[in-house]
Amino acid sequence: MPLVLDLTCRLVVAVGGGPVAARRVAAFVEEGAQVRVIAPYLCEDLLDLVHAGHIAWHVRDYAGPSDLRGAWLVHTATGDRAVDEAVAADADVERVWCINATSAGTTRAGVPARTRVHTPDGTVTVAAHAGGDPGLARTVRDSVEQLIATGKLDLRRHRARHSTGWVALVGGGPGADGLLTARGHELLRSADVVVVDRLAPRGLVARLPESVEVIDVGKTPGHHPIPQERINGILVEQARLGRAVVRLKGGDPYVLGRGSEERLACEAAGVTVEVVPGVTSAVSVPAAAGIPLTHRGLARAFTVVTGHAEIPSLPTSPAHTLVLLMGVARIHQTAALLVEHGREPATPVAIVECGWTPTQRTTTGTLATIADRAVERGIESPAVIVVGDVVRLAHDVEDVR
Repeated sequence: MPLVLDLTCRLVVAVGGGPVAARRVAAFVEEGAQVRVIAPYLCEDLLDLVHAGHIAWHVRDYAGPSDLRGAWLVHTATGDRAVDEAVAADADVERVWCINATSAGTTRAGVPARTRVHTPDGTVTVAAHAGGDPGLARTVRDSVEQLIATGKLDLRRHRARHSTGWVALVGGGPGADGLLTARGHELLRSADVVVVDRLAPRGLVARLPESVEVIDVGKTPGHHPIPQERINGILVEQARLGRAVVRLKGGDPYVLGRGSEERLACEAAGVTVEVVPGVTSAVSVPAAAGIPLTHRGLARAFTVVTGHAEIPSLPTSPAHTLVLLMGVARIHQTAALLVEHGREPATPVAIVECGWTPTQRTTTGTLATIADRAVERGIESPAVIVVGDVVRLAHDVEDVR
């Protein structure tokens, strides 16, 4: 009969001080229990809990039923079968549930293999129990955990929430479904509303349940049909209706993504908001083309800057890589300014279009030639521009000239 127990401020007695006891004791402490450990010695993990003041340690062997009085739960893992059986027998007499870790097949109580998903609405606990086969239980637990991590389980609440809604600003990465973080998947599958950018992973959005409302606020270069202030307002309004809102953005919310503006708007309105980082296109799109931003002997630092406005004065050393986001429209002016500020005209440049998609394409040149090549090849956004000697390491790159 699987049960969920609230151990908050309740006494749990653990007999034994080895690694098995340490794993279980850590779980009891996490649940808020008052833990008393009885053992002549402790492993390092348990000693850490003692030193942190999280558990009480009685430095001796188990003394009999009196050690169990007042306990709500007992755990024994001494490694000595006779002692563990004695603890379990005494617990039966005291009518206290006892987990005998030495005998998984006959123990009166057992701890299932567990995993947890934390959402702004609360915690979902998944537990698997397979009788006397903890290995099978872990396999089942891990399989469910994998489904959660890949966004294949619907985690939305079915009972009314007891509080206002919430907003999560989730970085979707460069656009490939597989590059969304596990935390991003959890929140996306908990959402009632998804407010989505043009460059967010649309494959994940397409697979959301039909009952999830999708609000498209995508922007293209020079065309912002929904201004940022209105996007901020949508997030706040939806949350105030008691809804779970995910703002799914391309890249990382805090790398030229206006995530901080949205977070501040939510906080000013008293809305709970969480920020989940994503794989920024500034790093991931060059990587998709085989271009590292740093490389021993070539570059030891890099700068990321928006390219849709006049760029500021930047480091000109060949050992400093420059990454331009949203810079295609101004590539002529940008290349000229970089040379004017001190970069060599022969500095290698790569433009990577549609990174991590089937239409990905890389165009290379130098500061002196890249603008004309961009026109010749009809380069369009979204694209990431990389300036520096690391461009020579790109996959299948032609001579940079």
